[in-house]
Amino acid sequence: MNNYAGIIVNNEAKAVDRLFTYKIPEELKNKILLGQMIKVPFGRSNKKIDAFVMELYSEYNEIGKLKEIISINNETPLLSKEHVQLIKVMKDKYLCSYLDCIKVMIPTGITRGNKAKTSALLFLGEPLKNKYLKEPYESIFQIVKNNNGLFNKSALSKKFNISLSSINTMIKNGFILSEDVVVSRYSDREYENYKSVKLNFEQQYVVSDIMESNENMFLIHGVTGSGKTEIYMNLVTKMMKLNKDSIILVPEISLTPQMVERFKGRFGKEIAVFHSKLGDGERYDEWNRVKNGEVKVAIGARSAIFLPFNNLGLIIIDEEHELSYKSDSNPKYDTREIAELKSGLYNCKLILGTATPSVESYYKAKENFYKLLKLSKRVNNYEMPKVSIVDMRNELMKNNKSIFSEELYNDINEKLDKKEQIIIFLNRRGFSTFVSCRKCGYVFKCDSCDISLTYHQKGNYMNCHYCGKQYSVKNSCPKCNSKYVKFFGVGTEKIQSIIEETFPRAKTLRMDFDTTRKKDSHEEIYNKFKNREADILIGTQMIAKGLDFENVTLVGIIAADISLNIPDYRAEERTYQLITQVSGRAGRGNNPGKVVIQTYEPQNQAIIYASQNNYEEFYESEIALRAAMNYPPFGKILLINFSSKNEEILIKNTQKIGYLLKHKLSNSDKIVMLGPTASSLSRIKEYYRWQILIKGKFDNEFENKIKNFIYENLKTMYNDIRVSLDVNPGNMM
Repeated sequence: MNNYAGIIVNNEAKAVDRLFTYKIPEELKNKILLGQMIKVPFGRSNKKIDAFVMELYSEYNEIGKLKEIISINNETPLLSKEHVQLIKVMKDKYLCSYLDCIKVMIPTGITRGNKAKTSALLFLGEPLKNKYLKEPYESIFQIVKNNNGLFNKSALSKKFNISLSSINTMIKNGFILSEDVVVSRYSDREYENYKSVKLNFEQQYVVSDIMESNENMFLIHGVTGSGKTEIYMNLVTKMMKLNKDSIILVPEISLTPQMVERFKGRFGKEIAVFHSKLGDGERYDEWNRVKNGEVKVAIGARSAIFLPFNNLGLIIIDEEHELSYKSDSNPKYDTREIAELKSGLYNCKLILGTATPSVESYYKAKENFYKLLKLSKRVNNYEMPKVSIVDMRNELMKNNKSIFSEELYNDINEKLDKKEQIIIFLNRRGFSTFVSCRKCGYVFKCDSCDISLTYHQKGNYMNCHYCGKQYSVKNSCPKCNSKYVKFFGVGTEKIQSIIEETFPRAKTLRMDFDTTRKKDSHEEIYNKFKNREADILIGTQMIAKGLDFENVTLVGIIAADISLNIPDYRAEERTYQLITQVSGRAGRGNNPGKVVIQTYEPQNQAIIYASQNNYEEFYESEIALRAAMNYPPFGKILLINFSSKNEEILIKNTQKIGYLLKHKLSNSDKIVMLGPTASSLSRIKEYYRWQILIKGKFDNEFENKIKNFIYENLKTMYNDIRVSLDVNPGNMM
């Protein structure tokens, strides 16, 4: 019998980030379960606080009086035994707290008492009698009869123009019953049937290999348009027949509407959807449906990997190369690594799918950690699009100062004549990318961040893309008072404006962060373009992958070299992936596709290999560079970021830590320390930022020693300096 429990208290303080042992009182000994949320007395004042049961044991040998658990919050555990195991691994692996890991696994607000939503709905009661056999009571009675259990009082009153007084009278006399009913906050929308299609030979081979193999982890490297989604659906069907659950992850919320449309069209509406654009209540209800075994399939973004399925058989990570699968807030987990851990815990299949594998994942496949499966052809024998690289330096020599090369301009006109659709890609939103004074060179920057402001024509404001702060447009320079203020650079908003001016007959849509802020906006834009309500879709990276429009025959990439110039060792990999993915949107139907890549660096190998759809050659050149520089997958990177509102205190303490760390690491020839130095973005949201980067061959034990060393030396500065540690970060800035 379990007499003691190891618990984690619901408190953010670093000092209490450890297991505390509590005695289980007699009346709770058969009721306390692993993963439950409970109430315990904590601290000197014995304040009642929520806690989570992480361990159970029958004996406890330490000397000292133990406090007792007070009560159980949830009889059904919030965390499964597998998730409890996962939390313990994640805490060490991602250098975070127990509570960070717990909170990512349960719906937002559950620790604050969030629960199922109820509404007092109206049902038919006793038949009308005596003095109530008259209007308006007879009409109300008939309306409720026709809408039994569909409305509450206020909704019925508003919908049918009935007085609340009359409704209350009928409730009082028992002619209408008002009962609290749990109301679902998830979408029960039904979709048009998405028929299954016969798999081609390559697809059949992949499905059979996955289902029949003794191995559990696979990487599907399939060209764009090779039918990976149909493979996913076939695997889900087979899992359902085995009574197994499935999780399908997508990197962008923009891809969710398409995936939901297909899966619900194939399997019905009982599929959970889980992503950040849902409200807290919707996320809570979807999480509960999974927890209660009401659904067998979930589709969602990164956080859906933690959904509490009871009989998990399949995890699919679509577009596995995307950086959005790496969390940039605690716990700083990599979704692919979590999926690998869950594959082992549940003995389930893990499928990574993409046309452009991350270098790390492809290396794992080459090393037989994943089984590599290839799809070399598009479905229905559709041809890959023809790709043309345009050197924009030559356009300038021809006196063409437009954002469109002559070739792209002519191709757009041709496709408009044929009533075919076009995608224009630029990985930069806004109207102008910075605002500057031409007289003195002053650049308008955010007051809270070290970042230039972006001008947005719609609304006529300047905006910081890091903290979201908005500024009114200035007509004079705050430094020299000159009137020579000019907007420089091009973003997606300006591209849309230029297209509408250059091609007035074209109907346009734009999909970027600015146009998709509202709930369901991704789906609205997706459906409008799918239904051919627009000729040209302009967008950032959220249109670069996964979306499938059979009438798109032309893709124009406006500035292919933007991503080459970011300070990150993955710059060329990212460029290859973006170009290949957005190119893959063309020619997915009966009409052939074309891609025009506009660049000032046509000789760059990432651009050349992407234009040839030659992943193998790109990988070989990139992996050789990684090996030479000891970058992942050959070595690790530990990024330590320090931030504070007080720049002087920050610099002084970061340099102190840097000095001590350099001395501590001086005996190792396998580890290099860079910094301390100001971060590339040296100020965000009023916090100044400095960083130290450690690169080399080291393990998780080393990382935790570094973490403890830093916290020990900064323990008196917790209130002044924030510390963030990230292993192999998605963002180096």
